[in-house]
Amino acid sequence: MSNFNVPKREEVSTANQAIFDNLEKAVGFVPNLYATYAHSENALANYLALSNAKTSLTAKEKEVVNLAVSQVNNCVYCLSAHTAIGKMNGFNDDQILELRSGKASFDTKLSALAGLAKNLTENRGAASDAVVENFFNTGWTKENLVDTIVLVGDKTISNYLHKTTNVPVDFPVAQPLESLEV
Repeated sequence: MSNFNVPKREEVSTANQAIFDNLEKAVGFVPNLYATYAHSENALANYLALSNAKTSLTAKEKEVVNLAVSQVNNCVYCLSAHTAIGKMNGFNDDQILELRSGKASFDTKLSALAGLAKNLTENRGAASDAVVENFFNTGWTKENLVDTIVLVGDKTISNYLHKTTNVPVDFPVAQPLESLEV
C-alpha cells in the first residue's frame, strides 16, 4: 500500500499529539513508522509501552534481536532504524551486517542471541532445540529467553506495520544484505 499517509501532528488525537511532542524532544523528530501507529487512538502508546518496557536484555542486546528479526522479515524501515541505533550502541558496520545474518563471530554470547532471534522468527516461534540449547550454554537464562521472545514479537509488530503500509524510510537506508555479500 504505497500511498499510505504518514499523519502529521494536527491529524492525530490529542493523546497522540502529546506522544509526538515527547518523541520530538527525545529523538529530535517523529519517525514515520511511529507516526503511522498514530492512525490508531491507542496503538502508538501501546507499542511504545511494550517497546520501552523493562527487560533483562541491555540496549545493545536488544539491537541484536531487532536486527536479526528485521532481516528475516525483510523490513527495510526497521533495518535502517536499527542500523543507526546499533551504531549508537557501539556496533560497527561489519558487526551490524553479521548480526543481521543471525550470528556474531566477534561475541559468542551475542551470536547465540542473534541465532535464537533469527531461528524464532524464521520458524514462527518454534525455535529448534539445538538453538535453544546453544543459547543456554553461552550463559543466557530462562528470563533472557522469555524476554527475547517478547522482543521478537515487539519487532515483528513494527516489521509488519511497515511491510503493510510501506511508509517512507526516514533513516539512512540499510542496503539489502544479499547485495552486500557479493
